[in-house]
Amino acid sequence: SFPGGRRDPADGDAVATALRETREELGVAVAATSVWGQLRTLPDRHGMTVAPVVANLGPLEALTLNPNPDEVEEVFTLPLAHLLREENQGYTHFRTASGYGYTLPVFLNGPHKVWGLTAIITELTLELLLPGRY
Repeated sequence: SFPGGRRDPADGDAVATALRETREELGVAVAATSVWGQLRTLPDRHGMTVAPVVANLGPLEALTLNPNPDEVEEVFTLPLAHLLREENQGYTHFRTASGYGYTLPVFLNGPHKVWGLTAIITELTLELLLPGRY
């Protein structure tokens, strides 16, 4: 999943929350000027509202990650080229106890499977960044 968490009273808005959470969880200080924008808000499975923020962190090779072990088990990245390959894309079908069914995207990568809200945010970002290619 992406860095994230509840808004603190000191956070001015969703962008400030995203920047703080990224710093706390990954040890990466992202400048507000690197933020490209905010995607539409989404509900999570607990009924909370999630406000995804997209930012340019620059080249991965230039980043020094210092993940907080209390919040982050593992860090991995996926290149855009990998996400765009059809063999790495799929969908998962869910059915609730009441019989309501829904379908969500999933992205495959060896031992990692990107699914749920993370896959939805990934799909929205790909649609935004690469219209016509995804």
